[in-house]
Amino acid sequence: MSKTRKLYFARLFARILILFVCIFLYFFAPQSFKILEGLEFFNSLSPFHLLWIIWVFDMIAQIFPIKSKLALGSLKLFSNRFRPVRDKISAQALRNHIVSTTKSAYRVMIIWVLLVAAIGALRLLGIIDKPTVFLISVLFYVCDLICVLVWCPFRLIMKNKCCTTCRIFNWDHFMMFSPLVFVGGFFALSLFFLSLIAWLVWEISIMLYPERFCEATNASLKCSECTDKLCTQYCQKLRN
Repeated sequence: MSKTRKLYFARLFARILILFVCIFLYFFAPQSFKILEGLEFFNSLSPFHLLWIIWVFDMIAQIFPIKSKLALGSLKLFSNRFRPVRDKISAQALRNHIVSTTKSAYRVMIIWVLLVAAIGALRLLGIIDKPTVFLISVLFYVCDLICVLVWCPFRLIMKNKCCTTCRIFNWDHFMMFSPLVFVGGFFALSLFFLSLIAWLVWEISIMLYPERFCEATNASLKCSECTDKLCTQYCQKLRN
C-alpha cells in the first residue's frame, strides 16, 4: 500500500470518528449546535470551530498551490503538476475529451442538485432541523473518502478509470457543503461559499488549461507515472 493510500485511510478513519462525535453531540449535547445560528460562531468556542478550521484549510489547499499532502487528482489544476507529453495530440482531440468528460460531470451535477433539493425540501417543511442537515454534510464528508478508497458510484456515470484522472475530483467540498445553504448562519454559509469558490477555481482551470486534465497531454496522469497508487485498481491498470 502506498504512503498516499495509507494517509487517505487515516483520514477516512478520522472522518468516521468526527461523524460519531457529531452524532454523540446531537443526542447528548444538542446545545453544541447553537453555533449554526446566525453569528453565534463569534460568541463562544466549541469543537465545531476546530472542524470549521480543518474544512477551511482543506479548501484553501485546493484553491492555492500550497504544499499539502493531497492526491494528484486534486492538484492537477496547478502548473507545477503539469508535465507535457512528448507526443502532442491535436487541439480538437483535446477539446473532444474535455467536452465528453464535462457532459458526464454535469449529469452527476444534475443528480446531486436533485438530492440536495430533496434535503432542502425536508428542511423547509420542518421534517428535519438544522443539526440534522449538518450531520448529513458530515456524512457526505465520510462518503467522499469511501468513494476514493473503496467504491465510487459516480464512476458509473463518469467512466473515468481512476481518481487521478477524475473530472470532478475537486467537487468534493461543494458537494459536501451544498446542503448547508439550507442551514444559514455564518458557520454554514461561510463553508458553502468557500466550497463554491473552490468549485469555480476548478471549473475555470479546466476551461483555461484543459491540457492539465487530460492523460494524453499531461504525463503526470499516466498510470506508468503514478506515485499515489490511491485507486484500488491501480495494479491492474499498470499491467494494462
